[in-house]
This record gives sequence, structure tokens and C-alpha cells, in this order.
Amino acid sequence: MKTQSKRRRQPLSPDSSPNPFDILTEEIVCKILDHLHNDPFATKAFSLTCKAFYFIESRHRRILKPLRPELLPRIFHRYPFVSHLDLSMCPRVDDTTLNVISSTWKATLQSINLSRSRFFTNAGLSSLFVNCSGLVEVDLCNAMQLTDLAASAIAEAKNLERLSLARCKSITDMGIGCIAVGCRKLRSLCLKWCLRVGDLGVELIALKCKQIRSLDLSYLPITEKSLNSVLQLQHLEDLVLEGCHGIDDDGLSTLDQSCKSLKMLNLSNCQNVTHTGLSSLINGTEQLQQIILAYGSSVSPKLPKVTSDLVKCLNAYSKLQSIKLDGCTVTWSGIKAMASLHSPVKELSLSKCLGLTDDGLSFLVQSHKDLRKLDITCCRKITYTSIDIITISCTSLTSLRMESCSLVPKEAFVLIGARCSFLEELDATDNEIDDEGLKSISRCSKLSILKLGICSNISDEGLAKVGSSCSMLKEVDLYRSVAISDAGIAAIGDGCPALEMINIAYNDKITDNSLVSLSKCRMLKALEIRGCLGVSSIGLSAIAMGCKQLTVLDIKKCFNINDNGMLPLAQFSQNLKQINLSYCSVTDVGLVALASISRLQNMTILHLAGLTPNGLAAALLACRALTKVKLHASFRPLLPQSILGYMEAHGCVFHWRDKAFQVRLTEGNGSQGMEAALWKEQQ
Repeated sequence: MKTQSKRRRQPLSPDSSPNPFDILTEEIVCKILDHLHNDPFATKAFSLTCKAFYFIESRHRRILKPLRPELLPRIFHRYPFVSHLDLSMCPRVDDTTLNVISSTWKATLQSINLSRSRFFTNAGLSSLFVNCSGLVEVDLCNAMQLTDLAASAIAEAKNLERLSLARCKSITDMGIGCIAVGCRKLRSLCLKWCLRVGDLGVELIALKCKQIRSLDLSYLPITEKSLNSVLQLQHLEDLVLEGCHGIDDDGLSTLDQSCKSLKMLNLSNCQNVTHTGLSSLINGTEQLQQIILAYGSSVSPKLPKVTSDLVKCLNAYSKLQSIKLDGCTVTWSGIKAMASLHSPVKELSLSKCLGLTDDGLSFLVQSHKDLRKLDITCCRKITYTSIDIITISCTSLTSLRMESCSLVPKEAFVLIGARCSFLEELDATDNEIDDEGLKSISRCSKLSILKLGICSNISDEGLAKVGSSCSMLKEVDLYRSVAISDAGIAAIGDGCPALEMINIAYNDKITDNSLVSLSKCRMLKALEIRGCLGVSSIGLSAIAMGCKQLTVLDIKKCFNINDNGMLPLAQFSQNLKQINLSYCSVTDVGLVALASISRLQNMTILHLAGLTPNGLAAALLACRALTKVKLHASFRPLLPQSILGYMEAHGCVFHWRDKAFQVRLTEGNGSQGMEAALWKEQQ
């Protein structure tokens, strides 16, 4: 093929007019294809241009993500050199499918993702691993049906380097032992929630797989016994022990090994480990860069305190850059100790930390002026003083998360824009930010993520300034920012061509004009407009025709969206994977039309007054890629059990909800309120 790629291709036909592409070599054409991989429509259009391009594209493609396993036979001969196969969108993958895969791409396949697939057994895996000797990466997350027999099949993959078995709850120490013996080249292994794997299995991995770099043992019933062996791994860099309740201070004090290569340690939710155990665990580590000691959000007397003793454990690590203490209780002694750290801390996460005040936070950031990322979400005691010191001291911030900092006044947000010009992410959800703050923040030209949910003080004036100045915005959250109207959204649509996600839910000033403005954002992938009573099928049609990359759509409680909006979606939104239709005016006709979208996987269909059991059954049967459907329980006895059984056998999971009809009646909603009342009566 290399010889062919250097030759100039022949004209398509002797009689054809001069074609500028005829002078290009196959190698150059492949370079063009490399720049089209993010747009499946562009790749398809390219291959349909002419026979020569069709041939080149088939030999160029290395990555495949089919929508359904039954599509595989069509592409086996079409794409002979596939190296990366992602079957995460195929819930039903059986042994026959794996047999065909292993025989078709046995010489080229390097990675396969079966993380959302079911129905295969150890027999299919054995065929895959025996034939595809070049496999280096396998994802089997959520394969709860797999047993130790499957693990013994995995052991045939002698060249395997990365393996994920998260939530494979039927695999035991015996199966992990087989993998340890067979897969000596493993570099990354995830055993999260493999509840039947204990010290014996982990010890075998540590003893046999000497090349391990990353090891996730979250929520395993292990003790310090296996950690002694794990810490002997000379190349181990990332170790995750989240939720390992069998590990405690007494056990860690007995460790006689240290891991000098360790760079990241996650001890989140290890409630039996204090600074004493942490000190024993990281003793001798020379490369530590990140420490995670996060806890849940619930207030509990068992939550650890960030004291001077805890922080002193970290004082010897000069390369430490990231500290995450989410959910801990912060003490003044702990703050002073963190401020005294000599390491160049660049990421600090103090989300939901009880006890954090202006004095403590200000003292801390003045000592770590190189901070790039700071998370102070739900730190409800900080005020203007903290923001003033943060923005003076940490002018290189790229990410600031400060959701629900309720005592921070609107004036503080002016400081953020004036002093933190490198900001790329700002989460100001549920804060007092106003238009003056937004205008200041618009100076941050590199801003790509802006979250302004439940910010009642902002209006179109401030948002317009952001839209005209922050052209790199990719994600905007305006959930329940009720003063925003079409004018503000128009500014975002006009000025932010790279926009990928926007949430404008429950904003009653939003109409179809906003959706028409957003339809200019060709890269839009996720749109949430639930509860926007002013939008209709007209606006949704504009989105469907303009935003062909759309994958997630939430139109719950958009009462004026009906079948006329579903038809354009079915025609143009072929990338749509998830949709919430609850409370809309969609009937059988619209739902059946949606069923033609080949990638549709997840639907929520609650309280559709125009939906009948027959229409629902027809739509379900036509949606061949469905993996999850949320339905009202009233439909369960009305649907043929044969259809439900068929869908479940093909990997679809039904979630039945017995939720009463709910509607928010607002003053002046007129026909929507009357229609909603009628729906309630029908229910």
C-alpha cells in the first residue's frame, strides 16, 4: 500500500474533464481524511464523491463505532484495517459477533470497547483473545455476567496493556489470578467495584504484572496485606483506593514498603484512614504530584479534619501540584500548614469544605500564587474579601468554580474579569453576579465554560457583551436565569460559533427566536430547553436543520412542541442519542418518526397525552439502538409482554415511573395552562 500511496492516481475516466484531485497521491488524500475524523457526515460525503475516494477511505479508516452489531457484517469487508473498535453503543454483542470480529480483524485489532455490551460469554472472549494477538486495550466495564471462566479467556491476551473490569462483580480472586499469570504486560488495570476480589487477587496482580502504571482498587474488600505487594511495583504511578474501608491506620502502620514512583494517590472515602495512615502509605514516595482525599457531601462526624498533622504528611513532596480535599472539615492549623507547603501547588479543590472562611482562604492563596485551578463550590462563608485576595494573588487562574458562594456580592465578580485574563472556566451558579460582573468577565477572551445557572441578576445586556467578546465559548449554563431573553441568546448564537452545550431551561422569556439564533452554532451537541413555555416546533425545526451534531436534547414541559418538531429531528438529527419528551404534545406519529434515528439510545417518555400503547409499541420496535427507556408505569400492562421481552433481550433496560402528572402554572401562560389542565384530567 505504501508503494501505491506514492503513485499518482489515474483519472476517474478517459472522457472526464480535468479533475484537480487526480494530481494528488493517495498519501495526500489520506492526510485530508485525517482532518475529517470529527465529522462523520464529512467522511461519508468524501467516500461518496467517487470510486477512488470510496476505496481510499475504506483502507484509511482505523476507528469504528458502529451503532448496532447487525451493522457489522456490512463493514467487515468495507474496512479491512480497523485497529480500534468501539461497541459501547451496541448493547447486544454475542459470541457469534465476537467470533466474526476476531476472524476479520485478527491481524489489525488493537483495542475493543465492550463497556455497555452484554450477552457474550467466555467462549466469545476466548475466540477474540486467541485470534487477535495484537490486542493491547480492552474495556469490559459493567459486564456483570462474566465469571472466572471469562477471566481465564482474558488471560489469553498475552500482549494486553490496558484492561478495565469495573463492576464485573462475579469475577473472584481465582479469575484475577489467571489474568495476572497470562497478562504480564499489563500497564493499567481497573477493578473498581469488583466486590469478590480481595487481597489474594490483588497480590497476584502485583507479583506477576511488574509493568503496572495505573491501578484502580476502589471499593474492594482489601487490607494492608495486599498493599505491601502493590507498593513494590517499581513503575506504579496512579493508585486509587477510594472507598476501601478495610484499610485503616493500624494496618498501614505495618507497611514495610514504599513506592518511589507514585505520582497520584486517591484515598477518597477511606473513613478509617487519618494522617497517621496517610503518612505510612506515602512514606518514601519521591514523585507524588496529586493527592485526593475527597469525601461525600453529607455532614457527618466521621468526616476527616484537615489539620496541621494531615498536611505535614505532604510537606516533603516538592513535586506536589494538585490537592483535593472536597467535603473535609478545614481547621486553621491545617490552612497554615498548607500555606507552608514548599511544593508548586497549581490545583486546589476545597469544594464543600466546612470551616473555610475568608481569613483561611486568603492566607492560603497568598502562599500559592501559581494556582491554575481553584474549586470553592458551596463554601458559604467566604465573601468579597476572599475574591479580592484570590484575584490579586492568582492572576494565572484558568479555572474558578464557586457555585453557591452566597455571601459573595456582585461587586466581587468585576474583580475576576479585571484581574484573571487567562480564565477558561468559571462556575458562578447560584451567585449574585450581575451585568457589570459579566461585562468584566467578557475580558477573558479564552473563556470556554461559563455557568450562570440560577443567577437572577444577569440580563441580556451582560450576556450580549460575553457573546461578542468570548468567541471560544463551548459550554453555557443559564438554567433558571429568568431575566435572560431572546436578545441575550442571539448574542451567544452570533458570537460563539464553537458552542457545544447550552442550558436555558425554565426561562419563560425564551421563544423560538432563541432557537433560530442557536441554529447557527453548527457544533452544538447538547441543548436543554425544558420548561421553556415560549418555544414551539418552529424553533426546534430550526435547531434540527442547523445543528446536525446534536446528540442530547431535553424538551420536557415544552408544551408547544408537537409532531411538527419531531419530523425535522428525524430527518436531520441523525446523531441524536438521548431525548427527554416528557409532557410535550408529541403523539404516536412524532414518536414513530423519531424511531428512524439510528443512533437513538435513551428516551424519557412520561405523560405524553397523545401517546397510545400501539404507537409506543411501534416506536419501540423501530428504535433498534435503544438501551434505556423511561416510561410511565401505566403503560406496563398495556404493552405486549412479547415486545418488552424482545427489547430486553436486545439490551434495552426499562425504567418504570409511577410519577403523578405535574405542571407549573404561571400567570399569563394562557393556552398552555389550559392544555396542561386538560392533560391532567386525561391522566
